[in-house]
Amino acid sequence: MELLTFKKGIYPPHNKYLTEDKEIIDMLPKEELVIPMLQHTGAPAVPVVQKGDRVLKGQKIGEANGKISSNVHSPVSGTVESTKQIYTSFGKKTLALVIENDGKYEEVKYPEKRDYNSMAVDEIIEAIKEAGVVGLGGAVFPTYFKLMPPKGATIDTIIVNGAECEPYLTGDYRLMLEKTNELIEGLKILLKIFPNAKGYIAVENNKEKAYKALKDAAKNEKGIEVCYLKTKYPQGSEKHLIYAITKREVPSGKLPLDVHCIVQNVGTVISVYQAVVFGEPVISRVVTVSGDAVKEPKNLRVSFGTSFKDAIEECGGFKEEPVKILSGGPMMGISLSNLDYPVSKNVTGIVALTKKSTDLSDETSCIRCGRCIDACPMNLMPALLDNLSRLNRYDDFKEKGGMNCIECGCCSYVCPAKRHITQSIKKGKLNSKK
Repeated sequence: MELLTFKKGIYPPHNKYLTEDKEIIDMLPKEELVIPMLQHTGAPAVPVVQKGDRVLKGQKIGEANGKISSNVHSPVSGTVESTKQIYTSFGKKTLALVIENDGKYEEVKYPEKRDYNSMAVDEIIEAIKEAGVVGLGGAVFPTYFKLMPPKGATIDTIIVNGAECEPYLTGDYRLMLEKTNELIEGLKILLKIFPNAKGYIAVENNKEKAYKALKDAAKNEKGIEVCYLKTKYPQGSEKHLIYAITKREVPSGKLPLDVHCIVQNVGTVISVYQAVVFGEPVISRVVTVSGDAVKEPKNLRVSFGTSFKDAIEECGGFKEEPVKILSGGPMMGISLSNLDYPVSKNVTGIVALTKKSTDLSDETSCIRCGRCIDACPMNLMPALLDNLSRLNRYDDFKEKGGMNCIECGCCSYVCPAKRHITQSIKKGKLNSKK
């Protein structure tokens, strides 16, 4: 069987053995949840409740504000205790609602189960928007907006991203095994929106059980194909996934829709199904809590607003003092200074690593070996971009393609001089936008 893939990339250790065989466990929310109004790309939601209000599980507490935004819902029933400004785990300052959980979990009344085949496309997209569905692979772009391409644009390919190439993370893998039928139905809903498109479910070949389960579930489904990918990083990147399956290249500065494709994450597609068929909002997500510092690594379904600290305690705490704690995985994750951040829609994992499994070597001078160039999946010259960023030469940085960097971390991973190339290029991108 031919394994589909892209050019260049790297092969870091998967380290998925810690949690890949562990079923998803529902974590019971704690007494107090801190729920950010910004859990997505775009403008923060605007609170529609205030201090002292009682809210129900599933109730909208923040309304989408502007063209690109997303609704926010309460994961519990209880009382709005206060509002406050917080920093999220991805470094954004935002307003948050503090909700005291009453432990009753009284829910809003959801609509009767709906047959999506009898729903109009506008109704389906409105249900997705109302439920606050966003990209759960980490980018958290509002899904409804992605499903509304500009007039005249044609979509002939919808790809469900089941690559989950980031080391340690296994939440999508478990969803593909445990919510197989819901995933297929979610893709069929997307294909109803784009009736001339073909659907693909992309799975790396280190997830054989998921591939077989999906292949079996989709065997009688017209217009759906399950694709087997070579296990390589960053296979889950949109542009590289599109190339692997269609051999189309997304041009610099363009989006997947410019090559007639839409890519959605596994968790997102399942959320689409739940939103459209049952009217259920996104109030929790699967988070892999892993790493050699964690006593009992697990795949948890965590309610938004739960602290990282509580999620780690749910896994028995630390068996050894970590030297690095990440929101996400070790390649693209964000290093955390504390564990008080709330889990939100963008948190795919919490990875805690000991000194034994990290390399905190000091940077040395670039030796011009070219390994970063050989590894870069975007065909850039990372060493040059690193140098231009450090010299604050941002016009030259942009001219050499710095804005095309996807911050995957391949260059830093292979660098024998331990240069902080990815961080340097990220700084260059930020300053180039000013």
